[in-house]
Amino acid sequence: MTQTLTLPPPQTLTRVGSIDVLRGIVMVIMALDHTRDFLHVNGFYYDATDMATTTPTLFFTRWITHYCAPIFVFLAGTSAYLSGRKKSPGQLSSFLFTRGLWLIFLELTIINFTFWFDITFSFLMLQVIWAIGFSMIVLSVLKFLPWGILLAVGLGIIAGHNALDGVSFPEGTTANLVWSLLHKQNFIRLDSGLTIGILYPVLPWIGVLITGYCFGRLYGSGYTMEQRKRVLLLIGLVAVAGFILLRYLNVYGDLRPWEIQRNGLYTFMSFLNTTKYPPSLLYLLMTLGPGMLLLYALEGRRFGWINFFSVYGRVPLFYYVLHFLVIHILAVVGMLLSGVTWTELEMQEGIPPEQGFSLGVVYLFWIGVVLFFYPLCLWYAGFKARQSSRVWSYL
Repeated sequence: MTQTLTLPPPQTLTRVGSIDVLRGIVMVIMALDHTRDFLHVNGFYYDATDMATTTPTLFFTRWITHYCAPIFVFLAGTSAYLSGRKKSPGQLSSFLFTRGLWLIFLELTIINFTFWFDITFSFLMLQVIWAIGFSMIVLSVLKFLPWGILLAVGLGIIAGHNALDGVSFPEGTTANLVWSLLHKQNFIRLDSGLTIGILYPVLPWIGVLITGYCFGRLYGSGYTMEQRKRVLLLIGLVAVAGFILLRYLNVYGDLRPWEIQRNGLYTFMSFLNTTKYPPSLLYLLMTLGPGMLLLYALEGRRFGWINFFSVYGRVPLFYYVLHFLVIHILAVVGMLLSGVTWTELEMQEGIPPEQGFSLGVVYLFWIGVVLFFYPLCLWYAGFKARQSSRVWSYL
């Protein structure tokens, strides 16, 4: 009797297992930060990294999520390189430009709504999807530069943008708006009444995405796995060592110098408390360096827990958009069940002041949200892989 052997479909050029796993890990951790925002007591009204008011548990709950945005943006650049191996230079440039526009549109519409539940769109917040979209538009032009020059541009922006920290323009001017979009976290109210919250000024993120794009070359035919692992280890160790040295010297690379605190633990927390908005050189060294070491450790590995995280990493945009909606709905329902009335519930703020749950309960909600999305992401990853239309490459 003849038995038919069914083989799994071959991995496409755009899928690299270790990259999917790392992206999945940071996507899962990211949900912790957003769950804390919406569900922790006064989640929208405190700074979890303020040395005067934070606790070690609260600080590290926030700090661990710092790894998400830089790795997410960096790997978006890497994925752009990998997808470009199946396209002509012109096709890739066109794809990057149009996908960048699409991501900006998503940020301004669907993502803003899921975050604020504000149908008037009186407040637009520019976050990581906006930064990726804008950076892709820039990359669609710069990608025609020779690889070495493009890498130098990316690394130069990462290393040098803190030299611009002292630049400022008068409030209310067009120059201030443009500069805020590029390099200064700001909240700008226009004459029309629209408020724009610029959480992710794009200049340093352009450098991160470009560098991630150039990094994709490591996954080409010019490198064996062992060669790639050696490069990953070297990059990771140099970045971590560079962070420790520059941070200790307190001379360049971050707007917020570390200071001696009430005890050793808080001093260590101050040392780690680098600037995210915009991401400083030290913030990026602190996060991308260990990210490279994780890629080194994950290369060629095949374990059950790795497969778990890769499910989220294969459909990052799907997960990102929907997780905001689910967490926000949980916050609204949780507040109503705890006795908050519709009148008291400020939908645009997530939850009213002095309302919310303990940090322990927030962790339980976070785990529940992540597990809720696992079968959805697994289904969508399989569904998307079976589609042949180019439209799905934007989703």
